[in-house]
Amino acid sequence: MKVAIASKGNTLDHLIDLQFGHCAFFVIYDKESNELQIRSNPFKETTEQAGIRAVKWLASEGVKSLVAGDFGPKIQPLLDQMRIQLIVIRKPETSIQQIINLLKQTHHAKA
Repeated sequence: MKVAIASKGNTLDHLIDLQFGHCAFFVIYDKESNELQIRSNPFKETTEQAGIRAVKWLASEGVKSLVAGDFGPKIQPLLDQMRIQLIVIRKPETSIQQIINLLKQTHHAKA
């Protein structure tokens, strides 16, 4: 399962971005293959519907779960419709590596 994490930068040492739709980068982590991709957010400068556009783009990339500090109010119904899981982390000092470590722990616990 692919998980997209909103990130302030393009390394695993960067922190989670509290703004999903306008984050600088998405780190896409595949829990099955353990592969990582770091992708620039093409919608970060978009003034309208950045979050909705990002969700649709990430879904087309096979993402089934999203991690960020906050999501706009229009995102939840779309995620429900697309069956994409929403994970909110409200600690701005959390690094992308820490989130990936947590995701690995939950994956191994299910295996």
